[in-house]
Amino acid sequence: MCGISGLFDIDGRTEYDRDLLRAMNQTQFHRGPDDSGFHFEPGVGLGHRRLSIIDVSTSQQPMHSACGRATVVFNGEIYNFAAIRRELLDKGYEFRTKGDTEVILNGWLEWGEDCVQKFRGMFAFALYDHGRQCLFLARDRLGIKPLFYSLLDGNTVAFGSELKVLKAHPALPRQLEPQAVEDYFTLGYIPEPKTIYRGVYKLRPGHTLLLERGKPLPQQREYWDVSFAPVPVASEAELCEELFRRMREAVEIRLVAEVPLGAFLSGGVDSSAVVAAMAQLQSDPVNTCAIGFDVPQFNETDFARLVAERYHTAHHEKVVASDDFDLLDTLAGLYDEPYADSSAIPTYRVCQLARERVTVALSGDGGDENFAGYRRYRWHMNEEKLRAALPLGVRRPVFGTLGRLYPKADWAPRVFRAKTTFEALARSSVEAYLHSVSITSEAQRGAMFSDALKRELQGYRAVETFNHYAAKSPTDDALSLIQYIDMKTYLVGDILTKVDRASMAHSLEVRVPLLDHEFVDWVSGLPVQQKLRGQEGKYILKKALEPHLPYDVLYRPKMGFGVPLGKWFRGPLKQRLRQSLLEGQLAESGLFNQAYLETLVNDHQSGLREYSAPLWSLMMFQSAIAGDGFGLG
Repeated sequence: MCGISGLFDIDGRTEYDRDLLRAMNQTQFHRGPDDSGFHFEPGVGLGHRRLSIIDVSTSQQPMHSACGRATVVFNGEIYNFAAIRRELLDKGYEFRTKGDTEVILNGWLEWGEDCVQKFRGMFAFALYDHGRQCLFLARDRLGIKPLFYSLLDGNTVAFGSELKVLKAHPALPRQLEPQAVEDYFTLGYIPEPKTIYRGVYKLRPGHTLLLERGKPLPQQREYWDVSFAPVPVASEAELCEELFRRMREAVEIRLVAEVPLGAFLSGGVDSSAVVAAMAQLQSDPVNTCAIGFDVPQFNETDFARLVAERYHTAHHEKVVASDDFDLLDTLAGLYDEPYADSSAIPTYRVCQLARERVTVALSGDGGDENFAGYRRYRWHMNEEKLRAALPLGVRRPVFGTLGRLYPKADWAPRVFRAKTTFEALARSSVEAYLHSVSITSEAQRGAMFSDALKRELQGYRAVETFNHYAAKSPTDDALSLIQYIDMKTYLVGDILTKVDRASMAHSLEVRVPLLDHEFVDWVSGLPVQQKLRGQEGKYILKKALEPHLPYDVLYRPKMGFGVPLGKWFRGPLKQRLRQSLLEGQLAESGLFNQAYLETLVNDHQSGLREYSAPLWSLMMFQSAIAGDGFGLG
């Protein structure tokens, strides 16, 4: 696992400041503390930081092809590199190393842009072809590894594994992207391809970008998408057997490492499944790590211990205090732009614990998206039955009126929140799903944003991102559609972003077997009733795991990482919240209606309303932009 950086002149052969690129690369030292390297020539500068995992004694980067035509900097792992290497050797290509990086170089020389079709793994890389005078950027299919880029001064493309790499360049535009603000306060993160800065982008998952000298900047090119192609009809028993076989194989190819390796074990279904497969594949005890909380309703360590005891793992636990808010300023530095998932705090802690013992950890991320595990999927499908019974023209005025009139009950379980249901039924399916995952409502954002910001938005609404993916979705099944939207937005923008930054902050590589693209493609084609049956999410996954995991682990209520924000904002963070939102840079930015922000703070701290989510998003926004000095300008 590594960090990459670089500069490319699309017009000519600028001699780049070597100290500048070194400074840009150094901002991501944490991603690769073992080594660094650079390549410079007129019009090109490539930088690399290395965390040595495979072929640790060689495979330094930037790496040049044996023929000298191509140079690459690479972040990630190609798990099937040995098979590709054999294929390329048969075609006459020369290899001087035993790792996966050289496979990218020779793969490019043989297959060009289509080389990415061959790679099974997680990756972001930049390859410069000296002969063609072009730079090829690529990102893995699910977006496990990040890649940012921007056009600077009209002719230089800068890129890096983290946004902080680009921020170290003095020519990076620091102009606010208003649409990103709308997206962030809707979702809690900024979805691909946007960033908080106008003109700065994330390369979308499953996309490449070919920059050719003397040609205009092209559009990102998609090379893969989830297919949702139906799998052959089989009995439930056969599906269970096939599912576990495929999952076990996805785990097995991720066990190759020349450094200590382990796994996260939360006590949930997904991480427990990965640990069960690992334990069956290796003779030594699996190193497992779990974070517990001093608040019982958030503590899953008892379930993690059940799995650890069953498979005799080398299990390590750490209890995190419920007032563990010391990381607030650290988080802003990790994510570089506004990011409001408070579970980043325990994720940071579990990565910190894992790094004390291992350099590589496997995680269970992706199970909820693959197998419809989120509770919101059940609510959405229940509402879909009502939406199917009445046309939108009837639902919108009737349920819209009820939603406006019905009192809000933030404190109640969702089953008793009729207002939320009425609001969902007044919308189209996609609009309703966005509403269900939003951290603020459209009405709240309308009250929160200043008139100046609303003018800058020019009518843009965050639902346009969901509509974009709904329009290109390969499936029109109601459940599969929202799974697809989540894979393109929440999975990459929130979950994978959280894990990448938290793990790399500790120089820890995290591998994600449930997001193996071959596994994802196969699972996407399973009948929807095998994923969500009645009120049971992950139905077929749990059935397949019954021989391998305790019943109480498989069929207990889902918990997840929780953080007591409401308590913090009324207690130890009370004054900091007021200062962050009502004074200083946020108040002076011109982005918000300060009178409404004061109402949010007062109503929450008095106990009148529960506004933890919007208040946390505002606090993290303030932390992320601190020092940038931008407003609407």
